Amino acid sequence: MAKILVITNQKGGVGKTTTAVNLAASLAASGRRVLLIDLDPQGNASMGSGINKGQLRQSVYHVLLGGASVAQARVRAEQGGYDVLPANRELGGAEIELVDLERRELRLKQALAEVDDDYDFVLIDCPPALNLLTLNGLVAADRVMIPMQCEYFALEGLTDLVSTLRKVRATLNPQIEIEGLLRTMYDPRSTLAQQVAEQLKQHFGDKVYNTVIPRNVRLAEAPSHGLPALVYDKSSKGALAYLALAQEMLDKQPAAVA
Repeated sequence: MAKILVITNQKGGVGKTTTAVNLAASLAASGRRVLLIDLDPQGNASMGSGINKGQLRQSVYHVLLGGASVAQARVRAEQGGYDVLPANRELGGAEIELVDLERRELRLKQALAEVDDDYDFVLIDCPPALNLLTLNGLVAADRVMIPMQCEYFALEGLTDLVSTLRKVRATLNPQIEIEGLLRTMYDPRSTLAQQVAEQLKQHFGDKVYNTVIPRNVRLAEAPSHGLPALVYDKSSKGALAYLALAQEMLDKQPAAVA
């Protein structure tokens, strides 16, 4: 049975897609079967995995609207060693089309049930907004990973997200829990970053991952080559940080998954 992890933050530019792509590659490198779902119409997780979003015959858009199954629409990210349910601009229209459908929040959850035995981990990259696409991700998932920068406004955004999760738990998905908070683009020289990191630890305790993702040039360059950092430069600090994150996650898993 797959562990389904949604990677989300209502604030943009915090490293959601970078985390989704590189965690997928790192888990795959650890021998796990991984599906990465791109729920953002920008399709950055698809492109960052080496998939040409302009040449897709089927995508997550078709899966949500019932025109294809996950097995039909998934694409292999050969370099990364994982499967991708890709997205492109078509997905932007899905929100409007989903509004009139029954059980619209459950479309992704129902589609994933058919491939549950195919994977150890399913990672969902959400858009930086609370919309029907993000809601489908939150309803489908068991756990939530929240990437965030250690800056002042990040704490305010985190409060909003925790409030959203409470509402989802109360009405649509009682099983969902926070898996962990991931500090991204971290600069240890910044006093503010250190203060925010300390506040996070005080408030969320062991929900804050020990692994920290540093600001790293190679990590930023890798998507333009359509590669995870682990493939682009496996010795870079960014790639090593995501390998450490994957190991930290696996160490916390029950024996059946780990």
